[in-house]
Amino acid sequence: MREITEQYITALAPNANAVNNGRKISQKGGFVKRFRSEDDTFYMGECSGSGKSNYITSADFADAQSPVFRCSCPSRQFPCKHSLALLFEISQQKEFAPAEIPEDILQKRQKKEAREAKAKSAGKAAKPKAGKAARTKKIKKQLEGLKLAEEMVHSLLSAGLGAMGGSSIKTYRDLAKQLGDYYLAGPQLYVSRLILEMEDFKKDGESCHYKAAAHILVQLRALIKKSESYLKEKLEKEEVEEDGSILYEELGGIWKLTQLQELGLKKENATLLQLSFQVVYDRARKEFVDIGWWADVDTGEVFVAQNYRPIKAMKYIKQEDTVFEAATVPALAYYPGEMNRRIRWESASYSPVTSRQRKSLLSHVPDSLPVLVKQVKNQIKNTLSDNYAVLLIRFAQIGKNGEAYALEDNTGNTIYLKDMPGMEGTINRLALLPDASLFRNQALLGAFFYQEEERRICLQPYSIVTEEQIVRLLY
Repeated sequence: MREITEQYITALAPNANAVNNGRKISQKGGFVKRFRSEDDTFYMGECSGSGKSNYITSADFADAQSPVFRCSCPSRQFPCKHSLALLFEISQQKEFAPAEIPEDILQKRQKKEAREAKAKSAGKAAKPKAGKAARTKKIKKQLEGLKLAEEMVHSLLSAGLGAMGGSSIKTYRDLAKQLGDYYLAGPQLYVSRLILEMEDFKKDGESCHYKAAAHILVQLRALIKKSESYLKEKLEKEEVEEDGSILYEELGGIWKLTQLQELGLKKENATLLQLSFQVVYDRARKEFVDIGWWADVDTGEVFVAQNYRPIKAMKYIKQEDTVFEAATVPALAYYPGEMNRRIRWESASYSPVTSRQRKSLLSHVPDSLPVLVKQVKNQIKNTLSDNYAVLLIRFAQIGKNGEAYALEDNTGNTIYLKDMPGMEGTINRLALLPDASLFRNQALLGAFFYQEEERRICLQPYSIVTEEQIVRLLY
């Protein structure tokens, strides 16, 4: 019988309420009949509900990585609570009577296979000739828009950020909207962030907003300069295809999984452990971002997975959640970049984390603070990169150095543990950890960042990883 975990059910569910409702149906004995095929690929149940007739719900695991759920109920949720309840029945290893796979299901499988084969064949077909002309036209349009953005930056550098006040804010808002017409969603976002910081500065006079606005302006100027050179070179060489440059996304391009795979940015059969999770709100984008920090068991590399949920589409996009199990990903796709590359995948299977997986991960974790700090400094120097990096570090001990916590590596180098500005605090949670062994000879996942006040690189702890467990300070 198929093994199903609650983590797997939660990952499939559209929301937490659906999970709870599905669990209740199973606990209350909502299923009057249960069936499964001899090859263990098809499960079906008859479930009592609010309708006149019982609902027929099924789970088709012909493609184990992308199961298909069907139900006769009128719910628009997918999978519905009855489908989730069926999964709970399977997870509890309840008795399912043997049965043949219904003929209509076999026909649907055949149609699905035919569609996938057709799509695969179409994907191999040559791209239309008009594609190159359209991409060339888009690049020329982007270059026109970059000129407008460059004029705005030059004006602000000449007059000062203080010029962004009163009625002039509307002018910059109009410019931000205009940049969208030039396929420049990236620069458009920078202008929106700039406006928000200056509006906050006008309200409270806090210097942190002015500093943030100045930093955004520097980033925008760098993006414009680099993008102009990048796009002009593509036109000159007549190489207008996407080439894996980070500037494609910085300008506002959206990567498709197929594009990333064609560029070779992929790994097959990857095993990942989620070490930390957080949800942040992006005011400029007007959306929530679910952020998961994952580590590759085979390499120790730390990746980030991001799920964007615009306010206007909240009810249509499922919120991601903390994952406590190991994810086995048949086809993992990487985004272009260096440290903390973004990752995506279409399907994954989940299983309890083993001691062997944690040991494998720990075997790849570096133990030299100077080496990691040098890597972080090199990243921060890149104007368009994040001003922090999330990495794993082996440590000898964590303890108090005066009033502050500090981490010491195996050769006596130390780094202060601090909360990063604008981030949810985790330092105060260190004192709540009950096991003193967590503070000696373990590994820590944290965000290395430059603290301006003290003019040094500091580290905000996210999780402590041992051979027996992963202790999260940030869920």
